[in-house]
Amino acid sequence: MGELGEKVRQLAARRAAGELAAGDEEAYAVVREAIDLLDTGEARVAETTVSGEVVVHEWLKEAILLLFFLTSIETSRSGPFEYADKLPLKTGYEQAGVRVVPGASARWGSYIGPGAILMPSYVNIGARVGAGTMVGSCAQIGERVHLSGGVGIGGVLEPPNAVPVMIGDDVLVGSRCMVTQGARVGQGAVLGEGTILNPSIPVVDAETGEELSRGVVPPWSVAVGASRRRELAGGEFFLPCVLVLRRLEEGERHDKSQLNEILRTHGVSA
Repeated sequence: MGELGEKVRQLAARRAAGELAAGDEEAYAVVREAIDLLDTGEARVAETTVSGEVVVHEWLKEAILLLFFLTSIETSRSGPFEYADKLPLKTGYEQAGVRVVPGASARWGSYIGPGAILMPSYVNIGARVGAGTMVGSCAQIGERVHLSGGVGIGGVLEPPNAVPVMIGDDVLVGSRCMVTQGARVGQGAVLGEGTILNPSIPVVDAETGEELSRGVVPPWSVAVGASRRRELAGGEFFLPCVLVLRRLEEGERHDKSQLNEILRTHGVSA
C-alpha cells in the first residue's frame, strides 16, 4: 500500500496547489483503488497497536477528501427512495454475510464485518463495523432533539419486554454523552458533555442532595455527570451519579450562552 499511499499524497498536494481539477479520471482511478481497500476491509483509517497507541492512516483520509472533490452529485434510486449524493451506497451484503434491516444504509467505502447487523442506522464512508456487531436498535428519540458529536444512544432489543432508551422532545445532549440500557431523558432536559446515564446511575438534586431517580433525568432540567463519595467495606470510593444543577421553565428554549454560563459555573459545558 506504500506506493498507493504516495500516489494519494501527491494528488492531495496537487489539489492544495490548485493543480488538480474535479473529474480528473486518472486521479479518480487512484482514489477509487484506495476507497475499495476501505470498502473490503483490507485497509482502515485508524487502528490500535499492540502497545495501545492509535495510529491514523492519513493518506486514506486524504483519499476520502479527494473522492468528494473529484466527483459530482448524481441521482440514484432504490425502490421508492431517491438519493442525490456524490457516493454510491454500499452493496454486496449477502455475500459479505451482513444483515441489513430496511431503513439502514451504508456508503461505499465503509466496512461492515461478517455477521454484523445494521438496524435502522447510517454508516458513513471510512467507518468500520466489526464482525458480529449490531448497529442501532430500538432507541426512541423525540422531536427537535440535538445530539452533539460523539453521542452514544444504546438500543435494547432483547428481551422483548426490555425498555428502550427514551429521549424526550426538545432535549439537548452534549458531546460524548452515553445514554444506555433503557435510561430516560425527560422533555426539554439538557445533558452536559460526557454524562453517562443508565438505570444504575443515581440522579441527584444539587440543591438538596436528594436522590431523584435511577437513570431518569427529569424534564426541563440541566444535568451533568458527577460522582459521590461512598464508604464501602474495601474503603472510600467515588461512584458516578448525574447531578441536576437547575430546573428550567417549561417550554424554555435552550439558549446556548445561558446554558454555558450555568454549566461553566460548575466546570462543565454542553
